[in-house]
Amino acid sequence: MFKKRLENSKIEEYAVILDFLPLGDPSKNLREPTAYAIGEYYFTLLLLTLKQGTKVEYLEEVYIGSSKREKVKSIIKRLKYEELTLLAKENLENAIMKILEKYESKFVEFFNKAGPINVRLHSLELIPGIGKAVLDRILEEREREPFKSYNDIENRVKGLKNIKKILAQRIIKEISGEEKIKLFTA
Repeated sequence: MFKKRLENSKIEEYAVILDFLPLGDPSKNLREPTAYAIGEYYFTLLLLTLKQGTKVEYLEEVYIGSSKREKVKSIIKRLKYEELTLLAKENLENAIMKILEKYESKFVEFFNKAGPINVRLHSLELIPGIGKAVLDRILEEREREPFKSYNDIENRVKGLKNIKKILAQRIIKEISGEEKIKLFTA
């Protein structure tokens, strides 16, 4: 649905730090600076090791692509939601909100172009707070003129408020495995 990204590859270029363990993570048998992070494009949960002497802040954006990395030594592995530390889970919504802010145009485009999944269900209905009545208003409004921003959507669609928050809730459900249909995650 929302997967036509980075020339259809699933490689993350940037991640947001969810938790930082300067002495490593004994539970993962790591004895070097370690960070839990979420990729900015596919919302991939990642375990990273950092270069010696490097410090990162919670919710800091770090480069994890294939070119020279300033802070990240290596990507150890992809993680499941259950493997996150408690602090990483606590920071997850704020990290997603930051990503939603950065990539606003892509998520607004989703509202402009999302289609039905089948004859009974539209992909927009999978977002919390969007039922048949709100869906009809969204479709009506986007037909008149494409949405330009989150604020534009909220101002034009009665009954739909705090879009970033409801998108973040949906993304967390996808990451945690509560939702089988993936709109935004790999």
